[in-house]
Amino acid sequence: MTASGGRIAATAVGAVAAIGLGALAWGVAVERNRFTIRREALPLLPPQARPLTILHLSDLHMAPWQARKQAWIADLRGRVEPDLVVTTGDLLGHTDGLLGVRRALDAFAGVPGAFVHGSNDVHGPQAKNPFAYFGGPSRSREAATTLDTDALERYLVEELGWIDLNNRVASLEVAGTRLELMGVDDAHRGWDRLAQVPAQLEAMHESASFDDDGLDDDPVVIGLTHAPYRRVLDAFTTNGAELVFAGHTHGGQVRIPGLPALVTNCDVPREQAQGLSLWHHARRTSWLQVSAGLGTSIWAPVRFACPPEAVVVTLTPGDIGYA
Repeated sequence: MTASGGRIAATAVGAVAAIGLGALAWGVAVERNRFTIRREALPLLPPQARPLTILHLSDLHMAPWQARKQAWIADLRGRVEPDLVVTTGDLLGHTDGLLGVRRALDAFAGVPGAFVHGSNDVHGPQAKNPFAYFGGPSRSREAATTLDTDALERYLVEELGWIDLNNRVASLEVAGTRLELMGVDDAHRGWDRLAQVPAQLEAMHESASFDDDGLDDDPVVIGLTHAPYRRVLDAFTTNGAELVFAGHTHGGQVRIPGLPALVTNCDVPREQAQGLSLWHHARRTSWLQVSAGLGTSIWAPVRFACPPEAVVVTLTPGDIGYA
């Protein structure tokens, strides 16, 4: 290589390195704190119903010092005025993460809600190579710190009044609309118990009828899962879910603009790793809503072309047809 050729190559390498460092700086210092609201609307309600606003929060990965994120989430109570809050796991991201979760979610006391866990609500984050994420789905490590999941559950259930849907089903009435909810614990760790869902639904239908509540329409059936594994989505769809909420993927977290997620950390198709899409199984169809989440691991604090998000799904009256 000539001297001039060497200088050109060195300049090119330097330019690429500068672009890479700039992108990293943007992802760490700016984009991971560029909290956004994504809004969706689905005509799933009967004609006479009033719209129902659902706030979907996921993957907070909360550490106690993350005051900006805590304040932004708390402010959503007034900005969104949700009728129902659903959270799909990984609220905790530190051994003292519950302190931050409280600052974020105390504002929602009195608003109906439901939740499932992710593995990060049980095990604390570990230092690791952030690029290992691109090598395939993450695996559990026995040495991980055990978090106080019981304290998190007491806060969500006893103080906020939210429903624990970890391998459970429930029914409730919100703003004049009947809802049936089903959920599973984190499928990424194999904690889901899908075989229990049909029997639980049958028992709920037998023991808690809506016949005397003055509401004549069929309930809207909603599923919650942290990780959107195909087996979970298939089971929920088979059991009548019209809408499924999920998180876990972080939307890919680091993306190339205009392309699907590079990785999903599960077996959901990459093009369905974030956003609203249709899930088809056994001649049935559900809406699938996957959140990119609001946080990252404290050991991989970067996002690129995938800002953190809260999602507002408004259920509206009207018939719906699937394409």
